[in-house]
Amino acid sequence: MLTWLKSHLTGGGLTAFISHSDCLQHNMGSGHPECPERLVAIKDQLMAAQLFDSLQEVEAPLVSEQQLARVHPPHYVEYIEACSPSVGTFRVDPDTAMCPGTLQAARRAAGAVVKAVDMVCNKEAPNAFCSIRPPGHHAESARSMGFCFFNNIAVGIAHALSSYKLQRIAVVDFDVHHGNGTEEIFRDDPRVMMVSIFQHPFFPYSGDQPLGANMHHVPLKAGSGSREFREAVEYLWLPQLEEFKPEMIFISAGFDAHREDDMASLALTEADYEWVTRKLLQLAATHCEGRIVSVLEGGYDLSALGRSAAAHIKVLSDG
Repeated sequence: MLTWLKSHLTGGGLTAFISHSDCLQHNMGSGHPECPERLVAIKDQLMAAQLFDSLQEVEAPLVSEQQLARVHPPHYVEYIEACSPSVGTFRVDPDTAMCPGTLQAARRAAGAVVKAVDMVCNKEAPNAFCSIRPPGHHAESARSMGFCFFNNIAVGIAHALSSYKLQRIAVVDFDVHHGNGTEEIFRDDPRVMMVSIFQHPFFPYSGDQPLGANMHHVPLKAGSGSREFREAVEYLWLPQLEEFKPEMIFISAGFDAHREDDMASLALTEADYEWVTRKLLQLAATHCEGRIVSVLEGGYDLSALGRSAAAHIKVLSDG
């Protein structure tokens, strides 16, 4: 009954949880941190927390060639297609490999963000979380790297700019690694502002020198934790975002800055992800009718990932 009331009184239904079983078919080999179990860990934690009553589950469609082409030139998409193996794996860089299921998973991942944009902009959902892999924020317009093939969030942003004629979109990236691909794609595009935190110096060894006036990055030293993160948000992100007045907010939701994630050396907790999500919800309510699309990026300790994503999604669904 409470779920029915929320769905009808908000006018926008429940938070969309967009995923697809094809995203489990991408496998870069035994022991690789970017593994199918990541999505299972998120879903298990949502089930344990009984959050699915507050979500509408949606299957991710395949991204179209036109949607990809707004971000990735045809020769690059053709290259990724040509690299797709029928058996075994093919490495596109030392850390990033394709298996027979990768291309379909990547098309679902990008398609999920397009679907999220459509649902939020058409008021079918107040906001959305895309539980997808492979991740995307390291993928540049014509280069795959860092576990990423297509820049999922960039494909969604380009769709929002093209199909809904939005003029001010904010990207918030709290992954522990700098979102170099997102920056490369939208550098000097006045319609897109990016704010981010990341450990530095650290892979991909960029971001400390922004590529455009629309890029606002806060490199954090190894060992930084809640205080440094929250100060960056309060004193650097939020003033920039308030001045920009975004019409829609996209979140590159990487949870690998968690203190239990040994892929990096920051010390955030689930409480930090809950706190920043609440801040972004407040900003979205003021400037963009609550429109938020959140997209999974990193997070490799399965327990920490599941708990952090659940905390983030719970705030979205309570919003």
